[in-house]
Amino acid sequence: MIPKFQVTFDCADPARLAAFWAIALDYEVQEIPREWLIAQNIPEEMWNSRAALIDPEGGPRFWFQQVPEPKTSKNRMHLDLRPSPGGISTEERHARTRARAEELIAAGATKLYDGEEYGQYWITLADPEGNEFCIG
Repeated sequence: MIPKFQVTFDCADPARLAAFWAIALDYEVQEIPREWLIAQNIPEEMWNSRAALIDPEGGPRFWFQQVPEPKTSKNRMHLDLRPSPGGISTEERHARTRARAEELIAAGATKLYDGEEYGQYWITLADPEGNEFCIG
């Protein structure tokens, strides 16, 4: 049996980061019902301190939690997004990678650099709070 898990991001603005990653992953924002927040005695000023994404096809859940400290160094783990299926030409794979990177830059990402090694091509980006990830 495969263990269940979720990917958790510490961040300053959970709603903003969840909205970005919903676009990047083609996930949906999971609404947290107001009734549940009230039943858990969560103060109203904390209602926006958490956000979640779910995969309509059953992939891992993503959780965004507000923390007071900023990101201070390079990620030790990052996501690699794969916009291209196998079996296509190198030129087409590169074109799809560049196009997807441009879409995510328009959504709030920052381009850090292009990389190529051992026949692999990728673009490293940072999300709106500086978390690095790759597309390729």
